[in-house]
Amino acid sequence: MGEASVARAAALAELRAEFPVLAQSVNGAPLGYLDNAATTQMPLAVMEAMQRFDRHRRANIHRGVHTLSQRATDDFDAARATLLRFVGAGAGHELVFTSGTTDALNLLAHGLSTSGIGDAVIRPGDEIVVSELEHHANLVPWQQAARRSGAQLRILRPDAQGRLHVDALVPLLGPRTRIFSVTACANATGERPPYEALLARAAAAGAITVLDAAQAVAHEALDLSALACDFMAFSGHKMYGPMGIGALVGRRAALERLEPLRYGGDMVEWVSDTEATFAELPMRLEGGTPNVSGAVGMAAAAAFIERVGRLRIDEHVRALRAQALAGLTAMAGVNVLSPDAERSAIVSFTTEGVHPHDVGTLLDARGIAVRTGLHCAHPLLERLGLGPTTRASFAVYNTHDEVERLLAGVAHALEVLR
Repeated sequence: MGEASVARAAALAELRAEFPVLAQSVNGAPLGYLDNAATTQMPLAVMEAMQRFDRHRRANIHRGVHTLSQRATDDFDAARATLLRFVGAGAGHELVFTSGTTDALNLLAHGLSTSGIGDAVIRPGDEIVVSELEHHANLVPWQQAARRSGAQLRILRPDAQGRLHVDALVPLLGPRTRIFSVTACANATGERPPYEALLARAAAAGAITVLDAAQAVAHEALDLSALACDFMAFSGHKMYGPMGIGALVGRRAALERLEPLRYGGDMVEWVSDTEATFAELPMRLEGGTPNVSGAVGMAAAAAFIERVGRLRIDEHVRALRAQALAGLTAMAGVNVLSPDAERSAIVSFTTEGVHPHDVGTLLDARGIAVRTGLHCAHPLLERLGLGPTTRASFAVYNTHDEVERLLAGVAHALEVLR
């Protein structure tokens, strides 16, 4: 091993030490956690930031005149500012805290298809375009928005290999297209669509554009100001942060058009027995007691990613995926989905004659954690003529040795189960 390789190995070992959960054994083997597309682990820096808040500053924010309330409000506002910078938001953007990507997309779909503050943005006869690569969280809310408003839902279909093409979007765009929503990376296959070009084409047609960035935010440098994107949604637990916190970032002018999803405390300016006026953004869309500790943790996770370096993380996870791809494609009867998706941290595959749940169970017996099933993407897998798959997904703390253990485990499962 050369000096550069030794240095990289030492740096990775030092970084892994920041994730105490990885030090444990599972079923008598070292834990190889390869389920990062579902949830990443948290480093000590994130845990400690949340603990500091809960130990020393825990209080409800806004309106409190006492010191702890003011400090908690400052922490909450600072977390918002950190995350806005993290995704490259500009002066015309605002960030609304949610419980995660699913909550953010529901807030958006509801807010655009419900009248209250003003007329609903989506009206009868309008059209909503969603890609077929989507997680159910970026499909079902738009289905409901279409039903609620009388709009038509149109689907951007992938090709036989599960890839989206800008040319296929063009015929779907028209004068009644109000919404175009697409993922930055398909969680079921790892496909990274040309979302920049897709968003630009939809925006040029006059559509409100939405990006589900949940699977990209942990390693891909997202520059919201450079995208033709009105709204972006992402989650803390997929970017080395806590569960139960996420964000909807949008252009202020676009956010102003949303009808709130939750009414009650902290989102009102004035209330009488029969009427209410709502607060300014972002409070208008953050009704109820917020997850302040989660916001602090999410901001600490963004700081962790920036300290490590997104380019370093991106190169690392791509290398791990390339290693897994090479090993899996060399196995007879193994089919890797979206093999050309080089800019991805996900490798999803099927095993001829062997059910993914059985593969996942035998991998777990060797300490390797993967995700099996339909990955909340039923329409996509049906379009590709597939059932459940096995999915391994990589993070900054994973190693090439863990990929080798994954490959050895899959080979063993095939030998045992066929």
